[in-house]
Amino acid sequence: MKKIILSIATAIGIMAIVPTSVSAHCDTMDGPTVADGKKAMENNNVNYALKWVQLKDENEIKNVFKDSMKVRDLSPEAKVVAEKLFLETLVRVHRIAENAPFTGLKESGTTIDKKVLAADKSIEVGNLSPLKNMIEKEKSFELNKKFERVLALKDYDVNDVKAGREYIEAYVKFFKFAEGEEEHTQHHAL
Repeated sequence: MKKIILSIATAIGIMAIVPTSVSAHCDTMDGPTVADGKKAMENNNVNYALKWVQLKDENEIKNVFKDSMKVRDLSPEAKVVAEKLFLETLVRVHRIAENAPFTGLKESGTTIDKKVLAADKSIEVGNLSPLKNMIEKEKSFELNKKFERVLALKDYDVNDVKAGREYIEAYVKFFKFAEGEEEHTQHHAL
């Protein structure tokens, strides 16, 4: 058990020295990837998190999840370290799949772009009104198309990881378009 805790602490230390660059929605403690990682740990069901990673990375996430769940109840300190390792690994692997840098998890309250917040709110309320006047008129047809795809895939069974990945692929494309990226270069093949 001490070996696992030492391995977890070492991994966190290594991730902490990675050079920093721009932040993104999914790498904040308030972001959807972390929220699903927390749900996975709370429910002892890694499927909440697997939708955020590609099939080829599934075993890495499952292994870190399993190790984190083994040690998290040993002490309050072990819980903090185990959760941090799992969440950082989940976000790092997700970001790599998007060809984006991982610079560590950003704390709660990190400033997030208004368009991203409005896109989140749009999914929550089921319409694009929060994004009104933020997107150029000529892009509204394509934005609506991407939004409708997200809504169509939103209510999947958490244990249907393939359906979850389809939802995340549509979700990422919607967000990238709403943020102004015309062509999301990563074909988020999860």
